[in-house]
Amino acid sequence: MAPNNNRTKGSHFPLLAFLFLCLLAPLLFFFFVSPLHDRSDNSAVSIEKVAKLKEWQALQDLKSLFSKEVLDVIVSNTNDVGPLSLESFRKNNLSASWRVAGLRTSNAMNQLNQPADNFRQEKQNGKEGRFSVGRAQWTDSPVQLSRRQLVEKRKEKRAAELVKQDDEVIVKLEDSAIEHSKSVDSAVLGKYNIWRKENENENADSTVRLMRDQIIMAKVYLSIAKMKNKLQLYQELESQLKESQRALGEATSDADMRHSDHEKIKTMGQVLSKAKEQLYDCKLVTGKLRAMLQTADEQVRGLKKQSTFLSQLAAKTIPDGIHCLSMRLTIDYYLLPLEKRKFPRSENLENPSLYHYALFSDNVLAASVVVNSTIVNAKDPSKHVFHLVTDKLNFGAMNMWFLLNPPGKATINVENVDEFKWLNSSYCPVLRQLESATMKEYYFKAGHPTTTGASNLKYRNPKYLSMLNHLRFYLPQVYPKLDKILFLDDDIVVQKDLTGLWAVNLNGKVNGAVLTCGESFHRFDKYLNFSNPHIAKNFDPNACGWAYGMNMFDLKVWKKKDITGIYHKWQNLNEDRVLWKLGTLPPGLMTFYGLTHPLNKSWHVLGLGYNPSVDRSEIDNAAVVHYNGNMKPWLEIAMTKYRSYWTKYVKFNHPYLQNCKLRE
Repeated sequence: MAPNNNRTKGSHFPLLAFLFLCLLAPLLFFFFVSPLHDRSDNSAVSIEKVAKLKEWQALQDLKSLFSKEVLDVIVSNTNDVGPLSLESFRKNNLSASWRVAGLRTSNAMNQLNQPADNFRQEKQNGKEGRFSVGRAQWTDSPVQLSRRQLVEKRKEKRAAELVKQDDEVIVKLEDSAIEHSKSVDSAVLGKYNIWRKENENENADSTVRLMRDQIIMAKVYLSIAKMKNKLQLYQELESQLKESQRALGEATSDADMRHSDHEKIKTMGQVLSKAKEQLYDCKLVTGKLRAMLQTADEQVRGLKKQSTFLSQLAAKTIPDGIHCLSMRLTIDYYLLPLEKRKFPRSENLENPSLYHYALFSDNVLAASVVVNSTIVNAKDPSKHVFHLVTDKLNFGAMNMWFLLNPPGKATINVENVDEFKWLNSSYCPVLRQLESATMKEYYFKAGHPTTTGASNLKYRNPKYLSMLNHLRFYLPQVYPKLDKILFLDDDIVVQKDLTGLWAVNLNGKVNGAVLTCGESFHRFDKYLNFSNPHIAKNFDPNACGWAYGMNMFDLKVWKKKDITGIYHKWQNLNEDRVLWKLGTLPPGLMTFYGLTHPLNKSWHVLGLGYNPSVDRSEIDNAAVVHYNGNMKPWLEIAMTKYRSYWTKYVKFNHPYLQNCKLRE
């Protein structure tokens, strides 16, 4: 019995221990875990308080760094655009692009003056008073409005101060200029840049510049004095202005001035000082100076037009000396007996094995230079034949000159274009057009309401009325027994032997010429009207142009291609000048389109009649130099730097030239 009782007691003990643990576990959890949770909550609250306290301290530090005025501006600007957030700047990596935050954004600048214990409460009040739920809208309080007005007033005040300072600086500068002119007789003249700003040498003609500037200001005050009825001052200014203008004259440097002119500068400075005291008005002076500037600009443009007109006019005219030479030679030619008017070696004129040149000119002196320069530089002058054609006015003079001055062993012949009976209006379209009423009106009537400017004057040059200019399209008719001929203009100079041109293979082309096009100029669209369908469908606007002046023509291929017929076709279509303006280069480009062989540029250098920057080495190495343009070497408007290439072939010691006062 005893053993059984012991087993019963032992079996109840584990059950009791289990029940005790079940009851004790909740109690342990309540007493140990719950206090830990409360402590963590309290710790989070304390951390948040510490962060808020640090933020408030940082704001107080900012307040100590900046003045009250700066903080007012910051606060006002912040209030104007609402609370700012750095979230967008940090997340989107934008530049200083700030965005208006929502309900969770605090405005730090509104909290500069708040204590730490009211920080959270002020934040909630800001949310409720300034924002509606879910939107970023705000309104201005009276304090904010007053601050904004304060900022605007400060800006306006600052702008007014800057304007006032600018006016004061201008007045001081003008006063210093007047004082400088008063003491000009005892001081070294320096720069006078009050009325204009220039980058000049400190010692570059300061007296002349000072006097010119004084004259400008005297004119300004003279006009204002008249307007304000200051008669006495007006008379003083007018008198002194005339004195200064007379003293200045045409002087361009201080070396041209007299010592007594310094006294006039001093007197003018005193008058200007007096005028400034009585008449100075910034707006009036500025207005007068602008009016003078505009007037000067109009005068410059007018003078440019006049200069262009005069240059075109000068290009048309024949100098008195050359006209005198032509008249004297003509008189003497017709005094010669008939048997003495003939040139030797006429049998060479139709010999195709010789080197033939075509030269069409009405200028005796120019033609003489072409022939002389060619013969001087020829290796064997006896093989060269010159075919000269001129008009009836210069026929006697041209013959007489070369009878008196034969080209050595070379052959020469002179013809009169008016004796070419086959060259008439029924055969030649350009002659028919020149005889038309519209062309006569274009050339000979004073009024041209549809054409203005110097560019149109260029195309009314008398040379376009002469058949000498168009005879180049009839070379096979003029010289039917020749195979090749070198065409030369009368404004060229030959510097080397040209016989090598006859050896150039033209590859079945008619015209051998130097091309003149660059990247975007001297192409077909410069000369032809590509708005016309006849031009647009037959030619490339970007095709390269070439130059007349020195051209090798294959007359055999010319006849096969009927070049003269092609020229007639285009000339007939251009009766109303709708395809091109006047001249021979545009129809030449069209007639020889696809039939021109490019020559080496060293054969023919152009531009000496208009381009001052032609490379000197190119000129020296050229076989032919061409004075194309208005500045012909026999005119006074010629460029001096290029004239010597031409004058060295002129016989200035010839009695005829000396009698006509033609000198180098």
